Amino acid sequence: MNSPRNTILRIVLLLVSLLAWEGAVRLFDVPAFIVPAPSNALLALYRGTINGLYLHHLTITLTETLIGFLVGSALALALGTAVAMSRHVDYFLYPYIVMFQAMPKVALAPLIVIWFGLGMSSKIVSAALVAFFPLMVNTIVGLRSADEDRINLMRSLSASEWQIFWMLRLPGAQPFIMAGLEVAMIFALIGAIVGEFVGAEAGLGMLIESMNFTMDVAGQFSVLLILSVIGLLLNRGIAMIRRRVLFWDPSEKSMADAATTRGETP
Repeated sequence: MNSPRNTILRIVLLLVSLLAWEGAVRLFDVPAFIVPAPSNALLALYRGTINGLYLHHLTITLTETLIGFLVGSALALALGTAVAMSRHVDYFLYPYIVMFQAMPKVALAPLIVIWFGLGMSSKIVSAALVAFFPLMVNTIVGLRSADEDRINLMRSLSASEWQIFWMLRLPGAQPFIMAGLEVAMIFALIGAIVGEFVGAEAGLGMLIESMNFTMDVAGQFSVLLILSVIGLLLNRGIAMIRRRVLFWDPSEKSMADAATTRGETP
C-alpha cells in the first residue's frame, strides 16, 4: 500500500540514512577500501551503468534467477502436491528431500559447477535448488490445511478426490503457496549469486568477485545496491500477482479496504 505521504517519508528516510553514512565516513576518515562513502558507490554505479557493464551482467543474473525460480517452483509444486496427497510418497520420499535440503548449498555449489559447467546451466540449477524447499513445504502445509469436515461433506456428496483437490484443497492452499513463492523468488536470486561466486563467466556475482580482487569496494557496494533493488522489484512483482490471485482472501480484502479508507492505492 502506497500513499504520497508514505512515499515521501520513505524517500526522506533513505536520504537521511545516506547523509548520515556520508557524514560518518568523512568525519571518522574511514578508508575507502573498508567502507566507501555513498557518493563513491553512486559514482561507481553511474560509471558501470553508462558503459553498459552492469546491464550486461544484470541481464545474465536476472535470466538465471527467473529460470531457476520457474524450474524450482514447478518441482516444488509437483513434489509438494505428491507428498501432501500420498502417504506412500510422504513416507518414502519426504525424508530424503529433507536430508538433501539440509546439505549447505554453498558446499554443493562447486559440485554443481563441475557437473553443469561454468555457464548459465549451473546457476539455474543452484537457483532452483535454493528456491525449491520453502515452496514445497508451504505447498504441503497448505494442501493439508483443508478442513476435514468439508472434505467429509464433499465425499458424502460423491465428490472424487480430484474434485476435492481442485475445489477445496487447492483454493485453501493458495495463500500458503503465494507466501512460498515470495520467499522462493528471493532465494532464487541468492542461489544464482552463490553459483556465480563459485565459478561463472558472467553475472553480478562474478562481477563482485572480480571487484574484490581489485579492491574496488565502491564498485562492490554499487553492485550490492543493484541486487537489493532487483530483489525488491522481484518481491513486489510476486506481491502484485498475489493480490490478483487472492482477491477473495479475507486478509487481502481487509488490506484493500483499509487502503481505500485511507485514500491509498493497494
